[in-house]
Amino acid sequence: MVTTEDQSSRLAGTLDVVVSRLEQARPFAKHRHQPAVLDVVGRLLAEPGGLEVVFGEASRMDRAGLFGGSDWDAPEALLPQLVGQTLESGDRALIALEVASLLRFLAIATGDGTHRNLHADAARHFLTQVLAHNLRYFFEAANEADRDTDPDGLRRRVFGFIVARIGFGDVLGTLVEEIWRILDQRPVEVGPVKEMIMQISLAMSGQGVDPGQERLGADRLVSALFGPTSACIDDPGVDLFLDRIAALDESGLQREALGFSRAMHDTGLVSDYHAVFLRWIATKTDADFLPDTLGLGPTGKDSLRRWRGLVGDLIETAVSEHTPQSVYGLALLLDRGILHSPPIVPALQRQLRTRLTAPVAERIRLAFGDLVAPERLLLAGTLSVLGQPLGLGQGANPTCQSARAIAMWSFNDPDFVLHLIRQVSEVDSILMHFEGQPIESRDMPAGLAAGAPIDADPVSVALVPHLDRIYAEMGRRCVGRAGDPHRWVNPEFHGWWVARDCVVAVDIATGLLSDYTGFVERFCRGYHPAFNGGRPVIHPQPAGIAVTDSAARFVGWHAIAILRVETDQTGAHRVYFFNPNNDSGQDWGAGVVVSTSGNGERHGEGSLPFEQFVSRLYLFHDDPTTSDTEIDVPEEIAGRIERMALESWAADRKVPDPGSMVGSADPGT
Repeated sequence: MVTTEDQSSRLAGTLDVVVSRLEQARPFAKHRHQPAVLDVVGRLLAEPGGLEVVFGEASRMDRAGLFGGSDWDAPEALLPQLVGQTLESGDRALIALEVASLLRFLAIATGDGTHRNLHADAARHFLTQVLAHNLRYFFEAANEADRDTDPDGLRRRVFGFIVARIGFGDVLGTLVEEIWRILDQRPVEVGPVKEMIMQISLAMSGQGVDPGQERLGADRLVSALFGPTSACIDDPGVDLFLDRIAALDESGLQREALGFSRAMHDTGLVSDYHAVFLRWIATKTDADFLPDTLGLGPTGKDSLRRWRGLVGDLIETAVSEHTPQSVYGLALLLDRGILHSPPIVPALQRQLRTRLTAPVAERIRLAFGDLVAPERLLLAGTLSVLGQPLGLGQGANPTCQSARAIAMWSFNDPDFVLHLIRQVSEVDSILMHFEGQPIESRDMPAGLAAGAPIDADPVSVALVPHLDRIYAEMGRRCVGRAGDPHRWVNPEFHGWWVARDCVVAVDIATGLLSDYTGFVERFCRGYHPAFNGGRPVIHPQPAGIAVTDSAARFVGWHAIAILRVETDQTGAHRVYFFNPNNDSGQDWGAGVVVSTSGNGERHGEGSLPFEQFVSRLYLFHDDPTTSDTEIDVPEEIAGRIERMALESWAADRKVPDPGSMVGSADPGT
């Protein structure tokens, strides 16, 4: 009878054999031996002690070429947030490869292995990020999905194996830093952040884990959600909290109001107790605590005084313990002063009376459940979108164009967003025009999105399916025209404020660079204050970037909006932009790392030094009616930008030098 120990020992011997064959194989033949290694690794992972065996061979397998020809061959460019998805893929070979890679990182982090492009601190940081993104495997019981996709508990065992060797405190510290980094951008959808804070709370209380030097930041996050004031500091539940505040005098109520608003504006998060308190305080007529509860500035207070009745109706309809983030949206909406724009107040009053058609209501229920009526959810989402236009995100959907449009309209033309919401609410369709011809979204085939997003805000859930169809139809109507279709689509889709000249860095037919020096000089003269006569960016301008990964390799084209170009605190010119991808902070490789705070960014903005930004830009709009400033762009600036582009996304897009083709021999000769 073969015992499990014998089986593990036999597989360990087999692993040694197949790895030796991989080591001895010539570089061009290594791909023939990789599957055998992965097969044995996969079988070992199911055996007791198998993880230890694979860990011991991880660095050797790396040197032998196990990861050659795959993304895993460049560990310094791997993304920790994708590890969990790979381990859930169901592909045995891919799972074995991912686990082998993780154990390679672990060997480097613990000093048991080395890699030419990865040092121990970087490997440890990567692993702590991986663990932070997979905290549920530590604190939640296995659910049915886990049992179906991971019957032998491999994911839990792998993460536990790593934690046992690098410790857990660093994981929570990394997670706290990550949450604050995301909250600096003030996203509208904070569900994932709240789930992570819940895990931190469980770890610190139930598991007794200390996040180390990040303890203060962790406490601030947990208290902001579960106990931001003295009346709810022990998370007593809504009923007991209401009993407590009913017994407070005016001084006590003001302390509660100020405590709630401080926590909200500090983090961008709203406690359920805050929403309950706002609803309760809005019904009191003996003292006015609404400005303090919302944390309003002078403009917000003026808006509240002028439209107190409307604000009360919005609170009654949209704010609840199930929609607490609407409190933050309402506060920022008032502080923006947009109620002073004549169409906004009647448009919000109209939405208060609107009842959704069945298809729209069903889309919202599918995304957010049945606890709150769809009309209330959509109104709550509207407050957030109008208050936090730069907090919108596209979710896990290929709809950056539509997400950018909603954000820019909310930022620049909020009346138009309310107009679109009314159309969709009442008829589940949007009517727009392209060059004078109508486009009715319900008559159009689907665009890039297969259906409504279910991981976005309620406004996006309602609007994006229709906007996606309209944008796609506008593109179809440009088929056959010379040049990039964005030249015609962007102004028609976004609005009159989009500059009419569209400048593209690549030839659409070939994908190769096209007069790149002219492209760079045109952008500098259009947007850099030193070369455009000091003209600011008045309206957000749609633009396209060539996204690159942390190894500066081309990933794809992506829609953003340029918001402003200004100097930061060091005097350097930076481009501040909106990225609808949910997280503007990204490493685009070769030292180009997008900043979201600390360099003059406002909430929701990303920024880069001017030259770095231009090096990843491939399309922008410029106004053809402005006078020529006649200020030449120095050759060294254009040269630096071109080198950065050629070292990243444009590496294989340079037009071949005709002279290099003279006398070239046939490859077969």
